[in-house]
Amino acid sequence: MRLYNFFRSGTSHRLRIALALKGLTPEYVAVDLRTEAHLRPGFKALNPQGLVPALELDSGEVLIQSPAIIEWLEERHPTPALLPTEPLARARVRALAALIGCDIHPVNNRRILETLRQQFGCDTTAINAWCGTWIGAGFDALEALLAADTARGAFCWGHTPTLADVYLVPQVESARRFGVDLSRWPLISAVDAACAALPAFQAAAPARQPDAG
Repeated sequence: MRLYNFFRSGTSHRLRIALALKGLTPEYVAVDLRTEAHLRPGFKALNPQGLVPALELDSGEVLIQSPAIIEWLEERHPTPALLPTEPLARARVRALAALIGCDIHPVNNRRILETLRQQFGCDTTAINAWCGTWIGAGFDALEALLAADTARGAFCWGHTPTLADVYLVPQVESARRFGVDLSRWPLISAVDAACAALPAFQAAAPARQPDAG
């Protein structure tokens, strides 16, 4: 398999975590968003949307969109599982992941931030304030959901990493990059620390990737 991704991309980061948790090590193909490599014809032939990540299978099939790729991984490589077995628990974990993947990450995506810079003249201070607003609103809700789960273990749900942790850790990384004070959310910070102790999360970290810099 070949993984087309960018070290600092949150969606790439979450897919790297999922792959590492499954014990899979695809060939790493860097797509430098800083030089608009994702918009070049070669990459858009793989993914017409021009977004990372994309996972090229040994068969030549190309999977796009991190939620779909992670679902494929869960079905194709079910152990270790990223979702609980009980349907209600699965729904809870999916909701935590969706809170991040649908309601926080998209409005802080590079495409949005570049539009704010280029079309609306936003400087770094304004960009950080924008990101902080949406990260803060999402993390407030996530912290409340974690606090309400009296049976919660070290992770977002239970005692092993799930899909929710796969989504959370890259968003915490993004929050740090935009100068968000994480001390407001002690439970989120504790989950992030628990994940950081695991080799799979360490291997997937942006700073550990060959194109980091």
